[in-house]
Amino acid sequence: MSQVRAFLAIDLDDDLKPKIHKIIKEFKKTDARIKYVELTNLHLTLKFFGEIDTNGLELLEERIADVVSDFEPFDIKIKSCGAFPNKNHVKVIWVGIEDDSIIRNLHDKLDKEFTRLGFDKDKKFSTHLTIGRMKAAKNKDKVKSTIEEFSDVEIGEMRVNKISLKKSTLKPSGPIYEDLKVFEL
Repeated sequence: MSQVRAFLAIDLDDDLKPKIHKIIKEFKKTDARIKYVELTNLHLTLKFFGEIDTNGLELLEERIADVVSDFEPFDIKIKSCGAFPNKNHVKVIWVGIEDDSIIRNLHDKLDKEFTRLGFDKDKKFSTHLTIGRMKAAKNKDKVKSTIEEFSDVEIGEMRVNKISLKKSTLKPSGPIYEDLKVFEL
């Protein structure tokens, strides 16, 4: 029985990555212990599956295709910067989506199908792009002020016309993502 670490995501358009790179450069100036997401890996996670049996991939792909067939391509506006759980206790630094109602609807319909397949239901879904993870509290005040500085940042708009089922291979240098299957909206 073979296993694969997998998740479902919306990839970020390449033309928006330089704007996010500028924000990351500002966070790097804080000299805080933050592990940044590689620009090539920036994505919006719809569902993290963890380790799954490759024998179940076909059924999973069928369910995703069924749900996705009900959706048309749509536009999203990427703006704002924040932190989980909050800016006073930073674990994750993120960039947000202005109106995420379509993504939320897509997620909820997908998650319903996934629970039927035996996956845990997402307790709290939050539409965001993780840009970094705090490794220690060093310079947290500088990080907090940088988050506040970019709280209303406008990164741009992009058209969502596909979602990707991805394989994640963990390496010491960071994760490597590869598309297992792409679903067109």
